[in-house]
Amino acid sequence: MRFIHLYVYTFIRLCVYGIICIQKNYSKTNELKIKFMFTYSFEKLEVWQNSRSLVKFIYQITKNFPDEEKYGITNQIRRAAISVSSNLAEGSSRKTFKEQARFTQISFASLLELLNQLILSNDLKYITDDELLKFRETIEIIGNKLNALHKSQINK
Repeated sequence: MRFIHLYVYTFIRLCVYGIICIQKNYSKTNELKIKFMFTYSFEKLEVWQNSRSLVKFIYQITKNFPDEEKYGITNQIRRAAISVSSNLAEGSSRKTFKEQARFTQISFASLLELLNQLILSNDLKYITDDELLKFRETIEIIGNKLNALHKSQINK
């Protein structure tokens, strides 16, 4: 029994360091089942984590948009926000740094597209000036990190 506790503790420590994750499932016999999951390189990127948070915020805000915009600007805003993190993930699978840098550029372009759509949403009074300001601050942070990532990929 002590071996199992040490074994589980070791893997939990590895999970904390982002190497693997554990999922505990107890069967009727109370056996511990451990599921190992690989952490991909894009998941470790701070800019990817920030863009995920941005997507969550976008979805919360766009819930309040008018129903007639469901397939219009609401859809466009959500797709642009998702595109930022998705292109970072897709780019991480590319073999060369040049290819990775290209997807980082696409991610940055999606971020600017999102900003444009948020400005239009503000013009249409779908979001407040304060909400737009918060988005602009977040977009600036993500944009700076994307630029730094792009520079590092180009210089490798």
